[in-house]
Amino acid sequence: MRSITLVLVVMLTLTGCSWMPFFGDKKEEEPETAGYTETDFYEVIQRNLNSRNWRMAIENLQALEAQFPFGTYAEQAQLELMYAHYRTANYDEAITAADRFVRLHPRHPNVDYAFYIKGLSSLAQSRSFFGNFLPTDNTSRDPGAARDSFATFTELLSRFPDSAYAADTRKRMIFLRNLLARYEINVANYYFERQAYLAAANRGRYVVENFQLTPAVPDGLAVMAEAYHLLGLQDLSADAVRVLAANYPEYPALDSEGNFRYQGLSPDQSRTWLRRLSLGLYDNVQPPRYDTRDLYDPGSRAAEQQMVPDKPQRSWLNWLTFGLI
Repeated sequence: MRSITLVLVVMLTLTGCSWMPFFGDKKEEEPETAGYTETDFYEVIQRNLNSRNWRMAIENLQALEAQFPFGTYAEQAQLELMYAHYRTANYDEAITAADRFVRLHPRHPNVDYAFYIKGLSSLAQSRSFFGNFLPTDNTSRDPGAARDSFATFTELLSRFPDSAYAADTRKRMIFLRNLLARYEINVANYYFERQAYLAAANRGRYVVENFQLTPAVPDGLAVMAEAYHLLGLQDLSADAVRVLAANYPEYPALDSEGNFRYQGLSPDQSRTWLRRLSLGLYDNVQPPRYDTRDLYDPGSRAAEQQMVPDKPQRSWLNWLTFGLI
């Protein structure tokens, strides 16, 4: 009886599996572009780009380069590939593609475009993760990507001063200088919180010396005046105040007579009763902080939106997951 049951089970199993396709029997579907000539490829890619179907454009551009690496459209395809990566927010891929193009075609007539896309990609990376969804202060972030973008744009202008992208590049460099200068002021304010007054003074001086004509310069002078005051270096503090009053008489920390209203207490000033009572362990005096963007740079947020105008097209799932999917 057991043998009959076993035979029946085996027969049913084989019968049930007979209608299921085996993995080895299924032939792989050929891609739609199989057998395409180089011209066919390029025409399809142009339709992908014109319809903003960046994903398909990237796949076809990569296939075109793989099948026709020395063809008529090979170099143009490499330029369009870096742009498609940029539009899909694949900034690392766009930068890699741009570096590769510059390395392979240093004398190409459109090599300035590769520098431009690389600079734009680095600039886009300087935005915070939630910058595309919420208003955030990007001057408080790590400025590494912004510095990379500024260096790339600098090289673009030095090598191709008459480039078609030169005018736009100069505008973006002005924005980046303002961003980098404001970052230094934010760091100085952090040092005030940590009572690292010498480090704060150095940051303020760095802004004044290296970022002239930026909206952060008056705050840099105020930081120097405050930090030197807290260090007990009153002569240096007075020098910074004189320069501030001469160039920015409307600065909020200056009174009508040009005297600087210090936010902190210098070592030779009397401390609060709470600090005395706690033997210096507690002080209810708020740390100094200087940020006059509302006065000297009111359009900084609007300028930031204009500098990275091309946001990648996102699906509803991408929006719901804040870009995670």
